[in-house]
Amino acid sequence: MKTGKLLISVFLLLALVLMTFSCNKKTTEPEIQTVAGPTFNPPAGTYLSSQEVTINCSTEGATIHYTTDGEEPTESSATYSSPITVSQNITVKARAYKSGWTPSSTAIAAYTINIIPPAGMVFVPGGTFHNGTSYVTVSSFYIGKYELTQAEYQVVMGHNPSSFGGNPDHPVESVSWFDSIEYCNRRSMMEGLTPCYSYGIYGSNPDHWPSGWNDNSDNHANVSCDWTTNGYRLPTEMEWMFAAKGGNQSHGYTYSGSNTIGDVAWYWDNSPDGTKPVGTKSPNELGLNDMSGNVFEWVWDIYEHYPSGSQTDPHGASSGSYRVVRGGSWNYDAGGCIVSYRAGSNADGSGNGVGFRILRVFP
Repeated sequence: MKTGKLLISVFLLLALVLMTFSCNKKTTEPEIQTVAGPTFNPPAGTYLSSQEVTINCSTEGATIHYTTDGEEPTESSATYSSPITVSQNITVKARAYKSGWTPSSTAIAAYTINIIPPAGMVFVPGGTFHNGTSYVTVSSFYIGKYELTQAEYQVVMGHNPSSFGGNPDHPVESVSWFDSIEYCNRRSMMEGLTPCYSYGIYGSNPDHWPSGWNDNSDNHANVSCDWTTNGYRLPTEMEWMFAAKGGNQSHGYTYSGSNTIGDVAWYWDNSPDGTKPVGTKSPNELGLNDMSGNVFEWVWDIYEHYPSGSQTDPHGASSGSYRVVRGGSWNYDAGGCIVSYRAGSNADGSGNGVGFRILRVFP
């Protein structure tokens, strides 16, 4: 009897021990890991030129999503795959994701770009706008704050063709499209820059261009442009229009900088006797003067209808008889000075209401 009671007591003790062990045993769950936070290179800060920003994450296999509009990044945001060009003041936010892991915290980098443009030029950050037919995206560029003056033309070309000559701070006029192309190349060479334009097989030095190259309007088809060089050139029509509208700061004005033409333009009603000194009317949103009135401005493009469909950095039609002028002039009424007005002219034509404005690529 005693032996049996002893065995029962032993079994009960073992059962109690097993139950206690079972109750105290903790189930080990797999720990959910967190993705490392993204890092930026170069880091947030103030820079004097555009930056190529890379975003990295030390967690292998993680995907980075980012925003530049102030919104919190999600998996629906843009996926980072290559460096981001930062050419204006923006804040980049990034978050990294990996399946089965907790997403990283949001990394934030604010960039301030204090770009110093070439003398007499204004920096225009790239953007997208509607030209009345389609949406157009243009890259960043520098453009002359003023229409080219008689003094600036004289220094490079050695003469002043203007009908209203003797006024160094007035816009140069009575220049053809050919004249403006030649000026751009000669000034580029004077300043040690690479010229943009070439004439046929004769290269970019106007001294080597054949006699009479600029006498026949049809010869405009022989001029080509290298869009990547750092020299001076005419704006494309869409670059000009984007700048005249005020770029990314546009208020949608009828004229360049205002809905009241007299605030920003010299035109027939207030200047029937000719051109006026550049910059004496109010500038537009970008700080550009006289993009409405004073003189029409040659641009690169051949005059044709705008193409339909979205475009990026378009260079205009590939063939046609005329080149485009934009912006109106002292001898036009208000209708010719609105931002959307455009006209075509022979490349060898000139008049005392036509000049030009110069541009350089960025950076």
